[in-house]
Amino acid sequence: MKTRLSAAGATVLALLVTVLAFGQPAHAAAGFSVAGGKLYDANGAEFIMRGVNHAHTWYPQQTSSFVDVKALGANTVRVVLSSGDRWTRNTNADVANVISLCKANRLICVLEVHDTTGYGEQSGAITLDRAVDYWLSLADVLAGQERYVIVNIGNEPYGNQNYASWATDNANAIKRLRAGGLTHTIMVDAPNWGQDWSFTMRDNAASVFAADPARNTVFSIHMYGVFDTAAEISDYLGRFRTAGLPIVVGEFGFNHSDGNPDEDAILAYSQANGIGWLGWSWSGNGGGVEYLDLATNFNPASLTDWGQRLFNGVNGIRQTAREASVFGGTPPPTTPPPTTPPPTTPPPTTPPPTTPPPNGGCTATYTVTNQWQGGFQGEVRVTAGTRAITGWTAGWTFANGQRVTQSWNVALTSSGTTVSARNTDYNGRLAAGASASFGFLGSWTGTNSLPVVSCTAS
Repeated sequence: MKTRLSAAGATVLALLVTVLAFGQPAHAAAGFSVAGGKLYDANGAEFIMRGVNHAHTWYPQQTSSFVDVKALGANTVRVVLSSGDRWTRNTNADVANVISLCKANRLICVLEVHDTTGYGEQSGAITLDRAVDYWLSLADVLAGQERYVIVNIGNEPYGNQNYASWATDNANAIKRLRAGGLTHTIMVDAPNWGQDWSFTMRDNAASVFAADPARNTVFSIHMYGVFDTAAEISDYLGRFRTAGLPIVVGEFGFNHSDGNPDEDAILAYSQANGIGWLGWSWSGNGGGVEYLDLATNFNPASLTDWGQRLFNGVNGIRQTAREASVFGGTPPPTTPPPTTPPPTTPPPTTPPPTTPPPNGGCTATYTVTNQWQGGFQGEVRVTAGTRAITGWTAGWTFANGQRVTQSWNVALTSSGTTVSARNTDYNGRLAAGASASFGFLGSWTGTNSLPVVSCTAS
């Protein structure tokens, strides 16, 4: 189980050293690669994970799960495997079949060894070095799959005790994998049952990244009760972004025995900042966390409330997932896409114009798509009038001192409470009646009333 321990007494450590000092390799066309804190597929297209965890090692017969999560829109599945030290070993043939199932369903496969969970605190947990032995035994299966497979060395490899060697052990594990011929992107989990309340991963990630000769390592934080406020989530993920280090939310839930994570803030911040995530978990949970099942009894037609939220909610999988370009689909954009489609219910939250826009004019609607204490996510949708337009500018004035802190798909400027938002090169030309949208994150105190938005076409 993941245990929340207070970090109030922990020393606030310095910002991570930027990885630019280490340089970045040229894109490796053989498979996934990392550059500038982002993950790129073998075609050089940015890839942002939007998927789920699947407990394959305990439910090997549930092979239809790969079909089901893909049908619900996922682009990635993180697959639980066992080295045989704590549970039945997933054989080379079985892992090869898992990879084939991922590829057949156009899913990127993140493979992880679960036997490391809670090492140093939980009896029977194995070392990262032992996990590397397992990965090297799969070398023949993994070879040639770099375009489709990411290797997650070990799940939550330390508990809340004896985790001081996290950086050294991960650096050594990565070096052994590279020396053994694995050229895949490698993912490493945080200590403290994955939640890094001690900031051990946060403050040592740069050195671990530098230890990888290929500079092709991604970091994974698991967000449960330790991450129960938007401020904690944005601070943790933001430090990796500032340092230029690649970070994903490898696990998270809507609730947990150690506290109530802020899943809405996780989803909103990740979407606004191009951060991948993988929800825990598809089905089959036990030990008191059965409520984390996304589907009841592996049935995709019986999604739980958590499943509905993750797949169909705001900033969820259906709205934001983009298939990896290596499968021949449309590559994901390299800037965050709009966070939500046009709202159908409730109706637009700003009053409609009292008169139709002139020919060639435009209108704009402002919607708060998500809100938490002190912060919110908004979207503005611009719609052309009865003639095509070549550009647009939307503007509004906040009445309650709100501030825009980040935006995407727009050139946005603020002066006090007045905001001006101009189209980018790729979304200014709109046919008659067509729409474009942009999103932003903001802060608020006390009241977050909706402003009236003007729109001017050019």
